[in-house]
Amino acid sequence: MTQQNEISYRELPILPLRGVLVFPYTIIHLDVGRKKSINAIEEAMLGSKEIFLATQKEAQNDEPDEEDIYEVGTVAEIRQVLKMPGGTMRVLVEGLHRGSIKTYIKHDDYMKVSIEEYKGENPKNAEIEALMRTVVYQFEQYVRMSKKIPPETVVSVVAIEEPGRLTDVIASHLNLRIPEKQKVLELRDVNQRLNYVCEILAKEMEVLELERKINIRVRKQMEKTQKEYYLREQMKAIQKELGDKDERASEVEELRERINKTNLPPDALEKINKELERLEKIPPAVAEAVVVRNYLDWALSLPWSIETRDRLDLDLAEKILNEDHYGLEKPKQRILEYLAIRKLAKKMKGPILCLVGPPGVGKTSLGKSVARSLGRKFVRMSLGGLRDEAEIRGHRRTYVGSMPGRVLNSIKQAGSRNPVFLLDEIDKMTMDFRGDPASALLEVLDPEQNNTFSDHYLEIAFDLSKVMFITTANSTHNIPRPLLDRMEVIEISGYTEEDKLHIAVEYLVPKQIKEHGLKNSNITFSEKALRKIIREYTREAGVRNMERQIASICRKVARQVVKDKNTSVNITVSNINKYLGTEKFRFGAAEKKSQVGVTTGLAWTESGGDLLSIEVALTKGKGRLTLTGKLGDVMKESAQAGLTYVKSKADELSINSEMLEKYDVHIHVPEGAIPKDGPSAGITMATSLASAMSGIPVKNDVAMTGEITLRGNVLPIGGLKEKALAAHRAGINTIILPAENKKDLEEIPANVRRKIKFILVSHMDEVLLAALEKTVDN
Repeated sequence: MTQQNEISYRELPILPLRGVLVFPYTIIHLDVGRKKSINAIEEAMLGSKEIFLATQKEAQNDEPDEEDIYEVGTVAEIRQVLKMPGGTMRVLVEGLHRGSIKTYIKHDDYMKVSIEEYKGENPKNAEIEALMRTVVYQFEQYVRMSKKIPPETVVSVVAIEEPGRLTDVIASHLNLRIPEKQKVLELRDVNQRLNYVCEILAKEMEVLELERKINIRVRKQMEKTQKEYYLREQMKAIQKELGDKDERASEVEELRERINKTNLPPDALEKINKELERLEKIPPAVAEAVVVRNYLDWALSLPWSIETRDRLDLDLAEKILNEDHYGLEKPKQRILEYLAIRKLAKKMKGPILCLVGPPGVGKTSLGKSVARSLGRKFVRMSLGGLRDEAEIRGHRRTYVGSMPGRVLNSIKQAGSRNPVFLLDEIDKMTMDFRGDPASALLEVLDPEQNNTFSDHYLEIAFDLSKVMFITTANSTHNIPRPLLDRMEVIEISGYTEEDKLHIAVEYLVPKQIKEHGLKNSNITFSEKALRKIIREYTREAGVRNMERQIASICRKVARQVVKDKNTSVNITVSNINKYLGTEKFRFGAAEKKSQVGVTTGLAWTESGGDLLSIEVALTKGKGRLTLTGKLGDVMKESAQAGLTYVKSKADELSINSEMLEKYDVHIHVPEGAIPKDGPSAGITMATSLASAMSGIPVKNDVAMTGEITLRGNVLPIGGLKEKALAAHRAGINTIILPAENKKDLEEIPANVRRKIKFILVSHMDEVLLAALEKTVDN
């Protein structure tokens, strides 16, 4: 086949086109606004009215250069020019034939090019005729399927006999991208151009068929009134055919997989599936979608069926507990009993223990040891100062920024549904307008109902029955009665001096030496030095302050070690003042000699037991009673009762009646800045009054505790163990206590019982007989 194209050369003004391409044999309107383009049109109108149309590679370029314009374009004739408002022009042009830019001839006002024109085309043959028929047939099918091109166009296209013109007219009607149209324009060989247009039509028809199938599928899935739903499904179907996954669809699929993997209870499964359906229907841009997504993520993060296996080795558990803590026999025995029952009965509800004792005795650290001995996860939640019920139960999802409560948050952190859960400082909770957190804890700590604990955020019952709850408190007085009733209280009293010494040697000293980066060769503590720290630098039931004092010594030694690595210090009684300063407390707070009107009492505080010195002075007056020392109402009433008893026994105690009428009585309890209350100082104040009025001294090595009645009966008191330990620390030899407290003597350590004489009394007469230096003749 011979090429019949006629080639000629000429110079024409060029009009760069943006986003549009003009084929030969097509008539089109062009809006022109750029200055150079307007000048090019005016130049063409002065001559042959012909102009060269070439398309820009980038439509956004306002000042195109040579490399920004395609080389092949169309020679066109300007049919009409209309000037529009704003200085723009609307130009009607008709494409004549192809052309290729050879050189650019630049002018200041417009661009001119030297082009190579192609006017002819290949002669017809059988192959071209067949290709023409195929192209016409495909175009008819395309028009029928797309319904975007008027049917009249097909009539005009069928009438075209020139193959080159046929391809150009069809290409101009197709919705193609500029690079594809440019390729049609650049193909000078008609045969190649017909084949390429055939390929384009086949591809476009395939896309149209795919769109038709998508439309049919989507129509079946939607209701006529749900336009938004229809558009969303159509988008899904398109992405499915293209092989792209929608982010929302993949997110929902991921959540569905997590639901299948999580062994959820039936109620939880139903609720979570409903929320997942909601998430699918909510558009991603809506704020509610984030709330639902967070809810599902939270719900599926909880350990619904994950639990650790208990290590039911009693010997190993006992060994671990003894390694971590010295003493604390009651809680240790209770843990071992729980393990024994778990070994026998597989389905046992977790116990709820309440460890009550003064600060520093190891309540919190005992919880960690329990978890270690059981092989369970450990989580801790501090309740000190908690005042919002939502901290326990969570916020409802109607609130912005709502979150689950700290109970479920801790369970999630543990990663199992049977951890050891320590609720620290349960006696320090408060309440205000946001609710009462203690009441919210009732459901958590009730073995009969915590298997269906419902958080306000989650709104699904979660089983807490397998959790082992351990709570800690300094006293039970501030714990609400209903809450206290649900817990098994284990009293942890203070340590004796021997206990503290053992703890210091076995635990505290090695721990502090390690924490301060020291070696055993750098520092050693003598036993007498540790006793001095216990007696004269600390006064506490626990060992926390003792640990601080040991740490203080280690810090000072560490400073010396930095200067000299070979430093070796032995802490003794003689050099301990160098590291800790002067003594802070006087060991043996008991009076050094017997005095009139001064009696040693025993008090119980949240920090353990303590000694209480009660003084009575008589001054001339009118028989009034004055009380000082920041005493509470109950203690004031005990003083009144004691005075009444002494007055009733005035004759037996040889007290002059004139003294009762003409002398004022002043009762003072030292350390006046510290509030004091309670009835247990009743017999102590009565003894001081009897001593002051009778002039008989009170034995200095005797301490006492007990409540008094008007008739002189002595009633039982609490905290005997702590009080006895305080008396032992102070060097007291004899303790007078109510006879009804005899059963509590077993709790006092054996070494303390051996060193102290306990006198059990049931009446005030017995107290005076034991406490005063000598009896009075009746």
